[in-house]
Amino acid sequence: MTEALADPLRPHEEAVALPEAFDAGLWFIGRIRTPWAQRSDCPKRGDIETGPPCRIEVDDRWAAALDGIGKHLNLQVLYWMHLSRRDAVRQNPAFTDSSIGTFAIRSPLRPNPVASSVVRLLGVEGKVLTVRGLDCVDGTPLIDLKPEFGALWCDTSPQPR
Repeated sequence: MTEALADPLRPHEEAVALPEAFDAGLWFIGRIRTPWAQRSDCPKRGDIETGPPCRIEVDDRWAAALDGIGKHLNLQVLYWMHLSRRDAVRQNPAFTDSSIGTFAIRSPLRPNPVASSVVRLLGVEGKVLTVRGLDCVDGTPLIDLKPEFGALWCDTSPQPR
């Protein structure tokens, strides 16, 4: 049993047996560095205006993919919530007398624990991005980075009238 599955279910919560095999694979492209050592320390949602600066460290192999990223104000960061259990189908986030389906809330407990945050890009230094607006534990695996609103060349091309 992994550490993530050691977390007990709350009253009215429900879990299912996990599939025997995965349908697809992915590569972690780096790690996220935040001030939060435990999940309970993390904010519920990051703040791109006043949240603490955090670092996104991209692995050497993917460093060339950062070319041009500094031109964007905001980025979408996809990351893997590696400490979350993956079998919860009903959850009780408010500790009430009922539960709600996992897909109806933004809980980190998900079959595929993928998180998405829009962050403010504060700076780029080599393969390290400094951002504001994350809400994950230090060392969280990075899945992908995307500009919030697509490629900049679209914004500078002539527009039809």
